[in-house]
Amino acid sequence: METISKQRTLLLWAAGLGVSITLAWLYLSRKRRTKQLRRVGEVSQLFLYPLKSCKGIPLQEAECREYGLKSGHLRDRHWLVVKEDKVYVTARQEPRMVLITATCDKGHLTLRAPDTEDLQIPLKLPKTNAVFTCKIYGFEVQGRDCGDEASDWITSFLRSSQTYRIVCFEDQMKPRNPKNEYPMYDENDRVAYPDLAPLLLLSEASLENLNHKLENKITSRNFRPNIVISGCEAFGEDIWKEIQIGSHVTLRRVMPCPRCILTTVDPDTGIINMKEPLETLRSIPSGPVAVPRLDRSTTQCEDHI
Repeated sequence: METISKQRTLLLWAAGLGVSITLAWLYLSRKRRTKQLRRVGEVSQLFLYPLKSCKGIPLQEAECREYGLKSGHLRDRHWLVVKEDKVYVTARQEPRMVLITATCDKGHLTLRAPDTEDLQIPLKLPKTNAVFTCKIYGFEVQGRDCGDEASDWITSFLRSSQTYRIVCFEDQMKPRNPKNEYPMYDENDRVAYPDLAPLLLLSEASLENLNHKLENKITSRNFRPNIVISGCEAFGEDIWKEIQIGSHVTLRRVMPCPRCILTTVDPDTGIINMKEPLETLRSIPSGPVAVPRLDRSTTQCEDHI
């Protein structure tokens, strides 16, 4: 376990190729490095999203673990909403999910939402609760059912005509191997409910560059990053291959994160416009290579939420 804190220096020791306003990263275990480092920026913001597609929790520091960030008993994207057929649900289908706040209170995950009574889910679920085989992009991952009360709460808040349920990923469960989905991963890489990797990184400069081209400005919350970097050039993160944060946290870049319609959901209102910032992102270059048009578009890519 290593800790990431805000304002920790970001050091770079290798360069590669890549293109995107956000990048997916994997956590590497501590290793003794002999390569010379150079400073490229600082960690300015940290976010953790306990329930996939819910509102991000801003943090001053977080533990960096194999499955992503951890703060106390909360783990990033370890709770998931699924349909009756156990296919995952995100804010692409239900934009109001971004209005849900998840916190940890006295051994419970507490979900809060506008005009709705709070829901408390035990962090340690009864072993009698069913374990479902859920599907994310058609790939299987387990989750323990959080119970009927949680199902009624999420179904009611989202005003769904079908029944939704909430599941939780537990340590002993079999994770997904993203190499089955993308060849650039390694055989030993693992994820729970995130789409691509345990961590998503965004730089303030890249966001500012984009906002100069937008009539209605957006924030980092539209992109749902775990780590926000300040002090680098716009799209400078496109050429980072490995980074070190502080003394011990080492991250390896995997791939640019494809963007989708979730970036068009207003994080304050839960209203989706289906257009910006995607249309502008498709039209501008980022760094030495143009941003590719999205082949997973609106039906498959979920922005690592």
